Amino acid sequence: MAHKDQSDRVDVYTRVTNKILEAIEAGSSEGRWEMPWYVPEGMGYPVNAVTGDGYRGVNILTLWVESQLRGYTDPHWATYLQWQSVGKQVRKGEKAAIGVVWKPWEPKDGQEQPAEGDADESRVRMFGRAFPLFNASQIDGYEPPVAPDIPEMPRIEPAETFFASLGADIRHGGAKAFYRPSGDYIQMPPFTAFRDPVAYYATLAHEATHWTGAECRLARDLKGRFGDESYAAEELVAELGAAFLSASLGLTPEPRPDHAIYVQSWLKVLKNDSRAIFTASSLAQKAADSRPCP
Repeated sequence: MAHKDQSDRVDVYTRVTNKILEAIEAGSSEGRWEMPWYVPEGMGYPVNAVTGDGYRGVNILTLWVESQLRGYTDPHWATYLQWQSVGKQVRKGEKAAIGVVWKPWEPKDGQEQPAEGDADESRVRMFGRAFPLFNASQIDGYEPPVAPDIPEMPRIEPAETFFASLGADIRHGGAKAFYRPSGDYIQMPPFTAFRDPVAYYATLAHEATHWTGAECRLARDLKGRFGDESYAAEELVAELGAAFLSASLGLTPEPRPDHAIYVQSWLKVLKNDSRAIFTASSLAQKAADSRPCP
């Protein structure tokens, strides 16, 4: 049994990573720079169609990837049995997306714990187990709930409220956006310098994700995990964290040409380490959940 569990775990890492690599390489072709975390307007967070719960961590990214590759625009997903439980049927011949559930490692019959840690590098040994998910677009007779119309505003109130609640030192001026660790502040160009409000908040979400890595917050130091690729990995975490935050706030940022700087380094990190995207997604989820220093 131990051999089967470990093989399945490695297979999950590889399958998910290969899907994400495919999406990144497709999105960076012809100068479009559409990364897997840029999703169609209105999609937002993937949610379970039966329970209403939002998926988290690497599952957000894998379901976004599946949606891009297959042309889905509906954010609702569920297992085959869950769809059946509400009287819906997956169409014959439809292929499932990969969901990942984390389970604690429970050695049996004197088995040793696996050498590899879990996706968020916690002390408790966990392993990823794949399970199948089907999108609402694969279901006969499914009608998604009607979302309320959100009026357009110069300032997007939910985003304003969220970033104000962080308590971060956010300064405005100049032409560059960055987080300065030595002063623990976020520097942003003026609001009016951005193409539209969504671009402003998406950029702020990226820098706010960097901000969460401070010692008094998440103490995120990727050098031990990624070595020479730690800078690229931190940028990947910031991009995923920004995407998770944007989705939770109902924002739809557009592809950015400056991804060209990072794409090759991201591909290198993911191709060399099939668990890297799990770690990055887990850290990005923690960043999205982070709050101010005490």
